[in-house]
Amino acid sequence: MTILSVDDSTTIRRIVKRTVTELGHEVLEAPDGPTALEVLSQNSDKVNLVILDWNMPGMTGLEVLKAIRAESKYSGIPVMMLTSEAEQGYVVQALQAGAKNYLTKPFDKEMLNLKIQESVA
Repeated sequence: MTILSVDDSTTIRRIVKRTVTELGHEVLEAPDGPTALEVLSQNSDKVNLVILDWNMPGMTGLEVLKAIRAESKYSGIPVMMLTSEAEQGYVVQALQAGAKNYLTKPFDKEMLNLKIQESVA
């Protein structure tokens, strides 16, 4: 499985990459929304899941999620939000916009693995 990790924090991307690689998956990375959409465009045939932060400069995770959902060629790619935004309103907005799952920071390896498995099931 190939996972696109989108987060402006290099630390979070590194943690996600290490965890996902330990689980036997490939990781692509993007530090912001526009780069994520470019990486997704170039790799849409192999990306099985997008893990997306909410708070990023320039383009929020919600805006990226909506852009992904607006493209029919990405309709089969699940998106999981991984963010520090824990308020119920954020969760509802993300799910209504088409997110498959939602995980708040901080997280552990087991929870990330569980949410990944739920997202691609």
